[in-house]
Amino acid sequence: MTQSSVAFLPFVRPEIDEETIQGVVDVLRSGWITTGPQNQAFEAALSGFCGGRPVRTFNSGTATLEIGLRIAGVGPGDEVITTPASWVSTSNVIYEVGATPVFADIDPITRNLDLDKLEAAITPRTKAIIPVYLAGLPVDMDRLYAIARQHKLRVIEDAAQAFGSTWNGKRIGAIGDIVSFSFHANKNLTSIEGGALVLNDEAEAVLAQKYRLQGITRTGFDGMDCDVLGGKYNLTDVAARVGLGQLRHIERFTEQRRKLARAYFAHFEGGAAAKLGVGLPVADFTNGNWHMFQITLPLEKLAVSRAQFMEQLKERGIGSGVHYPAIHLFTLYRERGFKPGMFPHAERFGATTVTLPLFTQMTEDDVARVCRAVNEICEQYGKG
Repeated sequence: MTQSSVAFLPFVRPEIDEETIQGVVDVLRSGWITTGPQNQAFEAALSGFCGGRPVRTFNSGTATLEIGLRIAGVGPGDEVITTPASWVSTSNVIYEVGATPVFADIDPITRNLDLDKLEAAITPRTKAIIPVYLAGLPVDMDRLYAIARQHKLRVIEDAAQAFGSTWNGKRIGAIGDIVSFSFHANKNLTSIEGGALVLNDEAEAVLAQKYRLQGITRTGFDGMDCDVLGGKYNLTDVAARVGLGQLRHIERFTEQRRKLARAYFAHFEGGAAAKLGVGLPVADFTNGNWHMFQITLPLEKLAVSRAQFMEQLKERGIGSGVHYPAIHLFTLYRERGFKPGMFPHAERFGATTVTLPLFTQMTEDDVARVCRAVNEICEQYGKG
């Protein structure tokens, strides 16, 4: 089967309904298209979703992480522990605030930060932890926060992929310290570009607002002051209206993703991929929101590279992605002293992972098609 004979199945596609599209048109016609009433409504709705905690929106999930660190008082001389298995922004923002990223390896089963290694990495200079909920699966939050309390550390949760996820029945964002969400186009809830910070109190929310727009505080009709060094990170009303429309569907989005993930496990069971040793994610259908479905390839048992494997998927009309190469192996990080072999689980995962299609408009037949393609490739190129 070739790409020309079947519709191409991308690895992600946002679902935006007609009511939301019309709502964006209304915003454009209103004349108020930058931060305004739609953004206020979006923040209020997000706050309600997160148990009434203060929420402030930003123009990206990278900005939210950086501002979260600044609100937590992280700066030069401080260390922040995080995972090398993430999008590079997670650690880049640590450098941005003048602090030093310290990596701890991942648990090869959950693919999240190994909390044993996290605890071992704590030093007197450690100021904060940034756990990453890869593919929407939270770490053990009870243990994470027990460690943080014991060592008096702030936690800035990189929940970029975890909107709609839970921990022991409580929504991510409704619990914890500072929580950072991304609403990028490939996320479970999108505002095209954007993000949000869930904060602990109004004082942190006010500080977030200052950092979001040049450190400015306005009073009355003409009062203005600047008392912190802020930036330009505000979310437009056009983007906020998309987010509002998405939020109405988040429960359905999450349930559909879980249904599709179950189908992946069922269709992979007993096939050529399973026999060859293709790795599957943890089958958590309670806490995770199934932002992604990532397999790992036993490359030592395949006669093709990962890139060739992905090309074979493309020839069968199936898109795929890589999330993520180990951060510490990028040139920027090698120049700062990081070396291959330091975090072997993250390195192996980063070198062998492939993200398969998973989005709400998919059907179980689409999942079956992806699994057939993976099995075909494993059967064709498997060694021995």
